[in-house]
This record gives sequence, C-alpha cells and structure tokens, in this order.
Amino acid sequence: MDKYVCNVCGYVYGPEEGDQGAGVEPGTRFEDLPNDWECPVCGASKDEFEREE
Repeated sequence: MDKYVCNVCGYVYGPEEGDQGAGVEPGTRFEDLPNDWECPVCGASKDEFEREE
C-alpha cells in the first residue's frame, strides 16, 4: 500500500497505521479515506496529498 505526503506540512499518511485520531482504522488505503478527511497535523484537504515515490 502506498504512502501519501501532505504538500503543506510534510505529514505522511501510512495505511499500515491509519489515522486513529480521526477514527481511520489501520489498513485503510488513502484512496478509501472519506473525501472530507483532513491532514491531522495542518488540516489540509485530501487533494493536497501526493503519493510518496
């Protein structure tokens, strides 16, 4: 599963960890996050993320 990086603050979303603070379970792919999900660090929208190379 791919990791995604926030272009605003550099936070890396890793599907293995999920986002427990937002109720996102480990194993959730970035593509499967709700459209209104936001970066837990800076609040950037999902479209501010790019796949990590």
